[in-house]
Amino acid sequence: MDDVYRRCRDLGMRLSRQRRMVLDLLWEERSHLSARDIFERLNDLGRNIGHTSVYQNLEALQSAGVIECLDRASGRLYGYRADPHSHLTCIDTGRIEDLDVRLPEDLLRQIEERTGYAIESYTLHLSGRRR
Repeated sequence: MDDVYRRCRDLGMRLSRQRRMVLDLLWEERSHLSARDIFERLNDLGRNIGHTSVYQNLEALQSAGVIECLDRASGRLYGYRADPHSHLTCIDTGRIEDLDVRLPEDLLRQIEERTGYAIESYTLHLSGRRR
């Protein structure tokens, strides 16, 4: 947590009590949560925080690149990582897992040759079912 707090300070973000609560929950859960999930879990833990405060802090943290935001048909989900990474979504449950995937260099070169673009970064979104 010290690293993420330091990153916020380096970005000039104030670490209010509410912002620390949101960050602490995301890092503790290490999953992808909706704003409503975050609001309910924090209040279930006895942390009095309002809807507006949750939404404002999530937006600020996401805009600053401290957390990730995934837009899904069912709404936005927030995660504790902001670094480039990929996702695997379970078709049955909708659960999303973070993946660190490195594509082979020859595949990246093939894509660059076909498209005429120089690949600087990438993320993959995979879907599947548990075996």
